Amino acid sequence: MILLTFLNKKKFYLNAEYIEKVEALPDTTITLYNGKKYIVLESVEEVIEEIMEYRRRILSIPPLYKDGEE
Repeated sequence: MILLTFLNKKKFYLNAEYIEKVEALPDTTITLYNGKKYIVLESVEEVIEEIMEYRRRILSIPPLYKDGEE
């Protein structure tokens, strides 16, 4: 989940896995796979950085056990 801000300055979390595209129209508009759109205060670059940081966190989660252990 990434933290974003609606135009009314209200914060919300969005599941980054559902993002299809991010555009500047001129406001930053996020389109999900289901067609739903969100307009946010963050720039396209900021949203992309949040998505990349989210993916870094997901990929860096250590396994629950090591090979050979149960």
